[in-house]
Amino acid sequence: MRTIVVVGSLNMDFVALVERPPLPGETVPGTGFRTIPGGKGANQACAAGRLGGRTRMAGRVGHDVFGTQLRDSLAAAGVDVTAVRTADSEPTGVALIFVDARGQNQIVIASGANACVTPADARAALDRTSDGYLLLQLETPLETVTAAAIDARQRGMTVILDPAPARPLPQALLQSVDIVTPNETEALALLGRPSAPVSLEDAPAIARAIRGLGVATAVLKLGANGAFLSTAVGERHFPAPPVTVVDTTAAGDTFNGALAVALAEGRSIDDAISFANVAAALKVTRFGAQTSIPTRAEVDAFTSLG
Repeated sequence: MRTIVVVGSLNMDFVALVERPPLPGETVPGTGFRTIPGGKGANQACAAGRLGGRTRMAGRVGHDVFGTQLRDSLAAAGVDVTAVRTADSEPTGVALIFVDARGQNQIVIASGANACVTPADARAALDRTSDGYLLLQLETPLETVTAAAIDARQRGMTVILDPAPARPLPQALLQSVDIVTPNETEALALLGRPSAPVSLEDAPAIARAIRGLGVATAVLKLGANGAFLSTAVGERHFPAPPVTVVDTTAAGDTFNGALAVALAEGRSIDDAISFANVAAALKVTRFGAQTSIPTRAEVDAFTSLG
């Protein structure tokens, strides 16, 4: 098992359940509220830890109770949090999340301490790793994400980027990434195209265009349609297991954490995507971010039933 390092965000999620999100200027009643540990980076680290990966998290939290809770949540999942540092001038990041009756979400993020994550923070986490996998997202400064990718590549690590939240990215970053895992919206943003519905039939052309940006492997996450893999040697669709959706929050993060674990165990990219699809499917059957990420035993049991 090779080491998985996650450089990224840690947020406390404020989650409101609603029948539908409010329109501009409108107030709607909520049907429930919870605070749940989240943040795209921390979610990926939690998933990797719960699924059996040897995982280290690097990021920043504030001097507050939320920072303590976020560290504790990751430690309980088996994640090394010694590289999660405290920002002196900012509070812990938060995410405001509406989850509607269909399980779909809308999210607003206040970065807080996540904006203080530096290339030096990433380097400190990577200095103890000569081989393995680096998971990145885009809720920390782009300068830090780019520096971490370049540093990890030079160390011989495999760099996996979840390009979320959606935005165009510089070539310096993309050329230092081995595997990119956008969803439909993020894929179109990478290509500089307007947001639009993406069908399964659109996936091959979009994935190839993303590889044309300089990334060797593109894994397009398609929600209920599973995932589509594109490499120089072939392409393949991986259907998602059919499940009843409760909450899609952190589904993509769970996918990425699971993908890294399977690859770190020496499994093929095909096997890793199938494993990640199951983990993400189980996650969406439950409410919340880190609290709903499945364990390795749950994924293995679901797979054996299939």
